[in-house]
Amino acid sequence: TITQPQRDRAELALLEAALERELPVLAICRGMQMLNVVHGGGLHQHLPELVGHEGHREVPGTFSLHDVRLDPESRTGRLLGGHATVHSSHHQGLDRVGEAIRAVGWADDGSVEAIEDPAHRFALGVLWHPEEDEDKRLFAALVEASDLLAGRGDVRCVVLSGEGRAFCAGLDFSSFQGMAEGPREDG
Repeated sequence: TITQPQRDRAELALLEAALERELPVLAICRGMQMLNVVHGGGLHQHLPELVGHEGHREVPGTFSLHDVRLDPESRTGRLLGGHATVHSSHHQGLDRVGEAIRAVGWADDGSVEAIEDPAHRFALGVLWHPEEDEDKRLFAALVEASDLLAGRGDVRCVVLSGEGRAFCAGLDFSSFQGMAEGPREDG
């Protein structure tokens, strides 16, 4: 993994500002890792060493499918149900869950795949890539949460993605179409 201190600082500042302003946040892949870090959590740099397999990214540059169990009482679980088959392409994972963060989704190997910040109305993080799936319920929920802020200003939500993309805007559902271009090597 290549370290990118300038990118890290920018993304952490973006998340802190979004959370401070109570903007809805959907943090994807690296974005989930950053959401955890902004709350004092830690990362395991090479997940296969911890879990003993490459199932979260079988072939670099392509997505792997694996199952995730979701807490049915969490926002993510209420949106997606108790189980999801997800598109994944990461070799890092959470080592320590940050303060005030709840782990709400786990891969079969026990690694954390989804987190939420219950202190905020909508602050979800998923280690997988929902933009690759036909199921857009996470994005629809983000748009719904951002619509509640209409009239409060131009920026109504934040999506922080592992592909180096950050969206800060008043969005409608069509803004997420074509968001993914495929996994990158640095996730």
